[in-house]
Amino acid sequence: MIRVKICGLTSLADAHLAAAAGADLLGFIFHRPSPRYVTPEVVRAIVAGLKADWTEALCVGVFVDEPASQVREVLDFCALDAAQLHGSEPPETIALFPGQAYKAIRPRSPAEAQAALDRYGRDGPDGSLPELLLDSFDPRQPGGTGQVADWGLAAGVAAQRHILLAGGLSPHNVAGAVRAVRPWGVDVSSGVESAPGRKSADALRAFIGNARRALDECDMVTTDKH
Repeated sequence: MIRVKICGLTSLADAHLAAAAGADLLGFIFHRPSPRYVTPEVVRAIVAGLKADWTEALCVGVFVDEPASQVREVLDFCALDAAQLHGSEPPETIALFPGQAYKAIRPRSPAEAQAALDRYGRDGPDGSLPELLLDSFDPRQPGGTGQVADWGLAAGVAAQRHILLAGGLSPHNVAGAVRAVRPWGVDVSSGVESAPGRKSADALRAFIGNARRALDECDMVTTDKH
């Protein structure tokens, strides 16, 4: 089954919507310049409320070049399950969070993708986390640009690592992305919003349904060939 991460959550109501729609991972952004930034105090309350009803969805904090000590403090304070490191963090930082962190990469070429594969990539506990997140590149900001990633490039990475595919995904194009890339999972934020930081229940259900149906169709084609 393909995993789905709904990112940029800012309220308990939206976290409940995402979990009820079938999301596997729920993302909270701790990067202040983001319009979806939330404070640790808010996330702590959301996670506590969410876990009372939904114990299976993993809660992920998204950090950009924060000191490892700060990442650890926020993870513990908010009772988060994992950290997504979305800046220029070195492999040594990932190693400080064994089984609890993964790196976002934004390669612009096959050479950059291979360099990232050589530098990063480790399994999450029992495969519950990706080895890497692959996002589109934008020189102005580390993520959340709404720009579609290079699916051809992403497919090459997905053939070697369990990746979470991000970058400009929406209910309208996620099926095509799944068929083209065959990723471990898909990640969406603005593509399922009615306004920045506000999720749409209909868009959430459509995104998750379209992603999972596309993977089922791919598996059926593969089975038919054999």
